[in-house]
Amino acid sequence: MAAPTNQAAPQTGAHAVIADAVDPARRPDVLLRVRRDDGHEISAWWMVGAFVGVSAAVISLLSWVPGGS
Repeated sequence: MAAPTNQAAPQTGAHAVIADAVDPARRPDVLLRVRRDDGHEISAWWMVGAFVGVSAAVISLLSWVPGGS
């Protein structure tokens, strides 16, 4: 006896492109994501400064851990 086919099963494979699709990066409910216009990107120095700041904070907090050299 053949297994019954389930017509309500989700379709897999290629899907058609929806004409009014919304870019997920532009959804209003995406947290901590800012889309800026071309030419208004954040400076790389902010990322360098953030790395240095976080590294300094981690090193200073690790100095309180006993048993270090």
